[in-house]
Amino acid sequence: MRSIGELARASGLTVSALRFYDRSGVLVPALVDPATGYRWYTDDQVAPARLVAGLRRVGMPLAGIAEALRHRHRPAAVHRLLDAHLRRLEDGLADARRELSRIRALIDPEETPMTTTRLVLRRADLAAAVDAVRFAVGTDPELPVLSAVLLEVEPDGVRLVATDRHRLAVARVGGKVDGPPVHALLPADAVDALRALLDTGDGTTPQVYLTVAPDRVEVSVAGRPVSAAALPYDFPDYRRLLHGQVGDAPVHRIPVDVGALRRELTAEGAPVLLREYAGIDHEVVVLGLDDRGGLRVVGPDAPDGLRVGVNREYLLDALDAGGRGQLVLELDGPIAPLAVRRPDDEDVFSILMPVRL
Repeated sequence: MRSIGELARASGLTVSALRFYDRSGVLVPALVDPATGYRWYTDDQVAPARLVAGLRRVGMPLAGIAEALRHRHRPAAVHRLLDAHLRRLEDGLADARRELSRIRALIDPEETPMTTTRLVLRRADLAAAVDAVRFAVGTDPELPVLSAVLLEVEPDGVRLVATDRHRLAVARVGGKVDGPPVHALLPADAVDALRALLDTGDGTTPQVYLTVAPDRVEVSVAGRPVSAAALPYDFPDYRRLLHGQVGDAPVHRIPVDVGALRRELTAEGAPVLLREYAGIDHEVVVLGLDDRGGLRVVGPDAPDGLRVGVNREYLLDALDAGGRGQLVLELDGPIAPLAVRRPDDEDVFSILMPVRL
């Protein structure tokens, strides 16, 4: 048996913290001396106490600590709990950064002017770019930062980026830019309103006027404006996700006919696997190569060779977003992301994360 002081030294928790977790029912001593009230713990309670100490240091709420202890022999459940807490911390940090920027502007507005940049773009190009990335926008309510499209203004155009963690879509529109580089996070409903605006009118106005500020985005077509507040979050560094996709030659770069591949993927009896994720079964297709190096959909029992598993629905979405005709699929192996590109436009592409077979 260990005294409360010995457990405190072994776990990194203070004596007062151990008393608190006893009263809360989270970490109850194995024995309490009825005469003295001294708390005694077993050696088996050292590991749970260290887990509590670690969770306490990263600010996990009491209910979360208790749940982690209950499920500590189920690693997947604890990992989900940790992921959810990390997202809360990241959201809180993004909110704090945005609020501090506003405070700095209130203190000294001349030193922190709001950056606004105006662009003139071709209407058809912007519509195509929105169509190329919209499918990858996230829908998880616990990840609001991903339920949007990033507008990243560059010296000669704007880049649109969307991701839901399982897939990433990027498109670029060239145009005339008046102002410094700036970026804004446009929520999904505003993206849809923008896309609807691009389809209005008789099509005789080929230009779109886009105004981007960190807190607001406005689009105007033929004098009709759509304006929306930008989300106050920091979008993930998507360029890290592109490592190995930009500048590095893929192992296999395969032209495919979109219509033919789509028919093969949706044909009755097409070979699919079921893989569970977050309690939901997803259909997975396995891509391989034929004898001539072309792409084919193979079964789970196909002979050894290049095989890449990918969510079938996500692949169909990427094909539809890529447009009709031909696309290029880039395969680097079973654990590398699958890239879907337009052969005539390297600035428009999507990336799908592979599924372990």
